[in-house]
Amino acid sequence: MIEAPPANDPAALTQYIETRFHTRHREQLPELVELAVRVESVHAQAPGVPAGLSVLLHRMYGELEVHMKKEELILFPAMRQGAGPGIQHPISVMRSDHDDHSAEIAELRRLTNNLRLPVNACRTWTVLYEKLQIFIDDLEAHIHLENEVLFPQFKTDASAET
Repeated sequence: MIEAPPANDPAALTQYIETRFHTRHREQLPELVELAVRVESVHAQAPGVPAGLSVLLHRMYGELEVHMKKEELILFPAMRQGAGPGIQHPISVMRSDHDDHSAEIAELRRLTNNLRLPVNACRTWTVLYEKLQIFIDDLEAHIHLENEVLFPQFKTDASAET
């Protein structure tokens, strides 16, 4: 596991976020989509099947990829260069995206009965829910680190009033 940098070093924090979270989400989501497709197709008629989970995960993969690219190509380089007064707009966009991701996590939990497996769930279904829990934990930690640690370091007097 990659060690977290000091909280007050935005350049190191942005690098850590890319290495620890962006890379990991890009590894996790394709596998989660594949597992969800298998569970939904094999168990289509089974009680408790997470119908629609693969579609949601596929959509999340696309949305997260766009979000992460905006951070990697626009926001994080600006932060590494000390940013400026215009940084608040991209930060507010990222916060809005985070709200959307949090709503999607709630939908993941709803579709999976809060990641509770039905009786006699197969190994694939079990692995899917185990890996979903890891993904959710990672995404929530990612969002928290940005919203509560990184972004506040770029708050200006003008942004504090809004």
